[in-house]
Amino acid sequence: MIEKATSAANIASMLATLKNTQAQAQQGTAINGQQPSIGLNQVQQTDKPSFMDAVRGAVENVNQTQQASRSLQNAFERGEDVPLTDVVLGMQKSSLAFEATLQVRNKVLKAYEDILNMPV
Repeated sequence: MIEKATSAANIASMLATLKNTQAQAQQGTAINGQQPSIGLNQVQQTDKPSFMDAVRGAVENVNQTQQASRSLQNAFERGEDVPLTDVVLGMQKSSLAFEATLQVRNKVLKAYEDILNMPV
């Protein structure tokens, strides 16, 4: 999930959208000469996933990675023909994915707390 969110094409698309919206807001009209469909205080609905969907997808991806790692461990313990290096790499991948998700959660909570503690 993190690869999808940070891919070069996705970032370029987001930047183009932001620049287009900024140009529309500064000009007061759309590129084609018509009035913009949204005001400065309104949000345009898009088909892009929300933050909650992105987080849910990331957590599901981490869960799948951990389940795959656990199945490799169980297969190795049963004596199946699974290389030990695959088992160790699977465990490291799941551990790294979990740690990354935990760090993102911590950063989001810290930002939320900072916003709550802002003087009004």
